[in-house]
Amino acid sequence: MEFIQSLLIILLASWMVIDQQGLVLMTWFPVMISVPAGLIMGDMTTALMIGGTFQLMNLGVANIGGSSVPNWGLAALVGIYVACRTTSDLESAKAVALAVGVPVGMLGIQLDVLAKLINTYVANAAKKACDALNFKKMERILWLGPVVFILSTAIPTALCILFGEQIVNFILESVPEWFTNGLSIAGNMLPVVGIALLLQVMPTKKFLSMLMLGFVFSAYLNIPMLGVSIVGFALAYYYFTTQNNKPALAADQAEVTEEGDDWDE
Repeated sequence: MEFIQSLLIILLASWMVIDQQGLVLMTWFPVMISVPAGLIMGDMTTALMIGGTFQLMNLGVANIGGSSVPNWGLAALVGIYVACRTTSDLESAKAVALAVGVPVGMLGIQLDVLAKLINTYVANAAKKACDALNFKKMERILWLGPVVFILSTAIPTALCILFGEQIVNFILESVPEWFTNGLSIAGNMLPVVGIALLLQVMPTKKFLSMLMLGFVFSAYLNIPMLGVSIVGFALAYYYFTTQNNKPALAADQAEVTEEGDDWDE
């Protein structure tokens, strides 16, 4: 069973990078990859908690223009695997996942850069084959591109799977307790950071009253999030319909004003 889980996790890591580089089904996001990872490991609660934690670290991060960024999806996947293998306590699982996943996510920057450098030579070789009108050779060469990207995530995942417990034990024995406690505190603070990042890109000043109203509903009236969402949807629908009707009302008012001028004449 452990071998099958390990194999599926490696295959999932391979799929993530192919989706990110070409298919764009959004499965490389931490919160998305945590669902199949939780099914594989048989612990959906721990997987979603870890995936949500890394997703908040992923907010606002995008490899625009071919730039390389931390691979928080891979970090979440490896963190889920190692955490489910080492502990059943949720808080300990979060600390273990952060301790193992963050270095893996940062390593993803160098691996992504390396994969892109190698694929530069792959693309040049394919171009030479195309210029020589050897299209079959060009197709064979181009298949090396996805293979290089797959190896950039499959290899570190395989290493973490092979030496996962040893890595975790080494980290937990070497790192002082105050540092692991700090990771747990940082994980609990991430939701606040994520919300603050979201508020920066939203028209918060324009709809500050709506934001305050939702806060009162949730914090003081203890209305469930679904209820707050329904109220928010109702307010958004009212605002949308009101704004759409403004041109028609302005046109009607202008028509009435013109008719009034005719009567005055």
